[in-house]
Amino acid sequence: MRTLQTQLERFGEQHLEGALRLSRQAGWPHRLEDWRMALSLSDGVAAIDGDGEVVGTVFVTPFKTDAATINMVIVDEAMRGQGLGRKLMDAAFRLAGSRPLRLIATLEGLPLYEKLGFRQTGTIRQHQGVVGEMPSPAGVEPASPADLPAIIALDRAACGADRERMIVCLATIGEFAVLRRNGHVDAFAALRPFGRGEVIGPVVASTLGDAKALVSHFIAKRPGRFLRVDTDADAGLADWLAENGLAHVGGGITMARPVEHRATPAATTFALANQALG
Repeated sequence: MRTLQTQLERFGEQHLEGALRLSRQAGWPHRLEDWRMALSLSDGVAAIDGDGEVVGTVFVTPFKTDAATINMVIVDEAMRGQGLGRKLMDAAFRLAGSRPLRLIATLEGLPLYEKLGFRQTGTIRQHQGVVGEMPSPAGVEPASPADLPAIIALDRAACGADRERMIVCLATIGEFAVLRRNGHVDAFAALRPFGRGEVIGPVVASTLGDAKALVSHFIAKRPGRFLRVDTDADAGLADWLAENGLAHVGGGITMARPVEHRATPAATTFALANQALG
């Protein structure tokens, strides 16, 4: 363990390379492009040591005034146990203001988050792998730009927050697929480059069968490609993913401050955009 004075700075482009080093140290698959995308949607703080090196990071991704996610929380392994994680979280609280907060915790981070008032709300399972041939399901079709307002509205209904900026960003760097009923978008999924390959998510639908069809659509388009899906353990998708070659390799614990008590939504988020963005 090293003990050095650190200062906190608003996270900017100049911190990306240092943040990438930290994420590799932590075993994360993030590319520089993934950090850059997260930054484009978020406010962040970097902890800088006396040598000018990035030794800690935290991002806050606001979804208008509805909520915010705290993500990209990393402390250099040589700096742990000295309170830097708490300082970064205090900075995140200032950035988030009065918004309700969400995050996905590791087991190691759980005690700190509980001390800060977060409570467990569920479990995320990370599935990934290379899948072979899969038949393309009937009824799923590529989304058009005209579908974006309906996709944004359906996502808002499922997650309880307006994530318009994120959805528009995903449409720019990736692609969406939809299921229509009576001429209206009834379910959707996104696919984009991320980490070692591509990530499928978010997937929002009213039934498990529709969610499976949307995921199958993208698997069928990517035979032999590395794919990742982050799903809520209670959503019913995890076992099916494993049966179809996407192995369970890890995950996290969903937490909120305060816990939001919502009426049963009309649609369910079966897969996350990723663990950082929810």
